[in-house]
Amino acid sequence: MLIRSWDRGDEAEWRAWLAEGRDFGLLAANGGPGHGPVLVPTHFLLDADRGEILLHLAAPNPLLAAVRADPEVTLAVTDDYAFAPGHWRGEPGTPTSYYASVHFHATASVVTDPAGKAEILNRQLAHFQPERPDVRVTPGEGEFARLLPGLTGLRLTVREVRAKFKFDDKKPAAEQYALADRLAERGRGLDGGARTQLLRRNARRSGPPAVPEVPACPDGARI
Repeated sequence: MLIRSWDRGDEAEWRAWLAEGRDFGLLAANGGPGHGPVLVPTHFLLDADRGEILLHLAAPNPLLAAVRADPEVTLAVTDDYAFAPGHWRGEPGTPTSYYASVHFHATASVVTDPAGKAEILNRQLAHFQPERPDVRVTPGEGEFARLLPGLTGLRLTVREVRAKFKFDDKKPAAEQYALADRLAERGRGLDGGARTQLLRRNARRSGPPAVPEVPACPDGARI
């Protein structure tokens, strides 16, 4: 992923963005000679402080064979994307895509022992359905004991995080606000999310837009 100096996201930014509820991504592993990468859409649990990501897959999933052959993987999370037509952006009138994307480059460990799988599942359950603390996995007990052999856990040790927030940050603030208005006017797909990120990035860089002075009436009252 190409990241320009003006659209690079820092750690505080990508952490906050993911913490808004973005816990579904695309996991990629090398498919080996003669094969393309193996891709799996999946929910995941990020423990950023410990530098690890936990998830589970069905035991026959082909990504697991790819990981056993080469444990270096990438998990990508992308959201708040929108197409910006060229005529919105001034000269030279080139269209572009707005999006936020965080890539975790990691080393994957396959977890097959029942206790290790139960730990991963229980941490995911606590995250995804905290309203049901009574539903937990214990090897050899309950309904999950029958299902546990059909699942395999993955523990990803994060080596590098690369974050990109591509929202025309290189343009002057006034042009960015005009682009935000365009997104609000169109209002389709993920335009609202893209507009939120565009305005947030602009505010980080330049502060809120200036409020024009309101002229006064002759008696000093505001109109």
